[in-house]
Amino acid sequence: MVGEFPELQGIMGGYYARAEGLPDAVADAIRDHYKPVGQGDDVPTAPVTVAVSLADKLHTIVNFFARGMKPSGSKDPFALRRAALAVIAQVQATNTRLPLKRLFEQLAGWENYYSGDEPNTWVEVDDLLDFFADRLKVQQREAGVRHDLIDAAFALGQETGQIEDDLVRLLARVHALQSFVATDDGANLLAGYKRAANILKKEVPQTPSPQRGEGRGEGERGEAERPALDVAHPHPTLPHEGEGNLKDSSNFPLSYTPEIAEAALIAALDVAEPRTAQAVAAEDFEGAMAALATLRAPIDAFFESVTVNDADPAKRAARLALLARVRDAVHSVADFSKIAG
Repeated sequence: MVGEFPELQGIMGGYYARAEGLPDAVADAIRDHYKPVGQGDDVPTAPVTVAVSLADKLHTIVNFFARGMKPSGSKDPFALRRAALAVIAQVQATNTRLPLKRLFEQLAGWENYYSGDEPNTWVEVDDLLDFFADRLKVQQREAGVRHDLIDAAFALGQETGQIEDDLVRLLARVHALQSFVATDDGANLLAGYKRAANILKKEVPQTPSPQRGEGRGEGERGEAERPALDVAHPHPTLPHEGEGNLKDSSNFPLSYTPEIAEAALIAALDVAEPRTAQAVAAEDFEGAMAALATLRAPIDAFFESVTVNDADPAKRAARLALLARVRDAVHSVADFSKIAG
């Protein structure tokens, strides 16, 4: 039947299942689990149908990727891009919390096991996540969402392996981020973040900073007179990424009286960090952005009046650690280094 009339795929199976006396939920799942097959098609929301549909599409995508049969250029003979878009549409329509990375690891592991290959799922999983990120960009572009904001959300946690792979939560981050960067507070915080990231990149070579390009800021003052931190033999009072000191400047004791703007930024971070963390935990990303927005004025004032690369090694170390706190606070919401502008 389907060989002659492919548009009846699923529909005939639903009729046969009902004729056999199978439960309606099963017959409906057989009928609808191929959907959506294109733009404007219905997106199933019945629980059994959604479960079967997602399982079928994800398993299909992983199988073809495992055999090196990925979409290439304009070629997609097995409609894997359409299947990924259908998964995204179903997740959005049903608010389904789907941990893609864990699912891909399991599916890729099973595929390797049953095919007799040596398990090597990491490259496959990364490829699959990149594939879904690209599909999400295509889908969201039509909704007016910038692709760099999706990159910023997907890149979150890559260094620790705890990436953002829940599409519902990821899109909530992206939409809150898009609203935030369109404001003056958002634009200025982004500029302050990039300035801090550039300084950390220059002064703490072991600190992974995704920001590329030339930076301008207080970290460049006196650069010729003061060498960058010696990673192999760091001064005992200097922050060193390998020792973890940069991760939390609140545990970095000050041996001097901080300048007014420096103390104000420390105080602002002491308030903003827990508020941001609580908002992120509650998936209130608008609230997280609002908490980060309170850092805008203190960061501006800090760069206006405080010399980060001070001749005093203790001041230099503490101020670099303070900038690391700014970077990490922002990274709890999204990787701002991926955002253009």
